[in-house]
Amino acid sequence: MTQTQRTAQAPLVTPVLIAGSVILLIGFAIRASFGVFQIPIAEEFGWARTEFSLAIAIQNLAWGIGQPLFGAVAEKIGDRKAIVAGALLYALGLVLSAFAIQPWQHQGLEVLVGFGVAGTGFGVILAIVGRAAAPEHRSMALGVATAAGSAGQIVGPPSAELLLRLLPWQGVFMVFAGVVLASLLALPFIRSPQIASRAELEQSLGQVLGRAFRDPSFIMIFMGFFSCGYQLAFITAHFPPFVAELCGPIVPGGTLSAIGITTTSALGAVAISVIGLFNILGTVTAGWLGNRYSRKYLLAGIYTARTVAAAAFILMPITPGTVLVFSMVMGALWLATVPLTSGLVAHIYGLRYMGTLYGFVFLSHQIGGFLGVWLGGRLYDLYGNYDLVWWVGVGVGAFSALVHLPIRETPIPARATA
Repeated sequence: MTQTQRTAQAPLVTPVLIAGSVILLIGFAIRASFGVFQIPIAEEFGWARTEFSLAIAIQNLAWGIGQPLFGAVAEKIGDRKAIVAGALLYALGLVLSAFAIQPWQHQGLEVLVGFGVAGTGFGVILAIVGRAAAPEHRSMALGVATAAGSAGQIVGPPSAELLLRLLPWQGVFMVFAGVVLASLLALPFIRSPQIASRAELEQSLGQVLGRAFRDPSFIMIFMGFFSCGYQLAFITAHFPPFVAELCGPIVPGGTLSAIGITTTSALGAVAISVIGLFNILGTVTAGWLGNRYSRKYLLAGIYTARTVAAAAFILMPITPGTVLVFSMVMGALWLATVPLTSGLVAHIYGLRYMGTLYGFVFLSHQIGGFLGVWLGGRLYDLYGNYDLVWWVGVGVGAFSALVHLPIRETPIPARATA
C-alpha cells in the first residue's frame, strides 16, 4: 500500500477524537457556567461584584499557569495521568468551594479549579488529538475538538440556571464535581501515538523551549493570544449579569417569551449558549480553512471582525435583539482562534512538544483572561458599568489583528543534539 493510499484511508473521526471531545465538552460546560453564579453568590454573602469576579479571574490565571505544566506532565509521564490529575483537582476545587463562605476562600480554591481545567482542557487534549490525527485532517480534527468545548458552553450555563432553581448554588457545585469525575469514563479511548521526526525526538524540552522563545514569531503568537483570553473571559464571566442589568425588557407574548425566556437574567444565560452554538460552526470552519489557507491571515481576520463586532454592539442600544445578534457573531469568532493557533504552533515547531509549547502560548491567553474578568468586576464597582473594560477589549483586539501579520509561517527544522 502506498503512502498516498494510506493517507486517503485515514479517518477524521477516531476514538481519540471522540473521547477527547467528550472530556472537553464536560470541562468547558462547567467552567462556562461560572458567570451564572455571580449574582446568587454575591447576594447571599453581600459581596461586591469584585469578590467573585476575582475568584473567576484567579481560575483563569491558574488555568494558564497550569497549562504548560500539564502539557509537560503529559509529554513526560503520560497523557492519561495528566488528565486524571486534572479531573481530581477540578472536582476537589468544586467540592471545597461549596463550603466556602469567605471571598478569600473562593479565590484560593479557584486555583484548584483552574489547574483542573488545565489538566482536562485544550493544552493536553489538543496535543493528543493533534498527534493522533492524520496530517491532512489535523487542522480539522483540532477544530472539531475545539467545537466540543463550545458544545459544553451551550449546555453549561442553562444547566446551571436550571439547577439553581432546584438546588442552592452549593448543591450545583457538588453535582458539577460528580460530572467532572464521570468524564474519566472516556479515558480508556485516549490512545495517542507519538508522531515526531527522529530529530524532534532527540531534542530535549529545554532546547525546544529555548528555540521557541528566541523566535520572534513565537513571541508574536504569544502576545496575540492575550486579547483572545481577555475578550472571552470577560464575556463568559460578565455577560450574563451585563445582560440581566442593562438589556431592555423582553416583550411579553413575543418570540423569546413564547419559548420560555421571560427575564433578562435567563437571556444572559441563553446568550452564552448562543455563543457556544455558533462557535461550533465557527471552530469547525476555522479548522477546515486552516488546512487550506494561511493561518496567520485567518487569525488577523478573526481578531479584526471581533473588534468591529464589540465596538458596534456597545455603541448601539442594548436590546434582546442586539444581544442575540452579537452572541451569534461573537460565537462564530469565539474559539475559532484555537485550532488555528494550536495548528500554527504544531506546524512551525513540530508535534513532539506541542502540548507544552501551546501551553505557554495559552498562558498569555489566560493572563488576558485574568485581567478581563478582574477588571470587569473592579471597574464595575468603581463606575457602576462595564463601558471602560469593554473598550479596552476593543483596543487589545485591534492589537492582536496587527501583531499576527508579521509572523513567519514556515516550519523550523528540528536540530538534533550532538
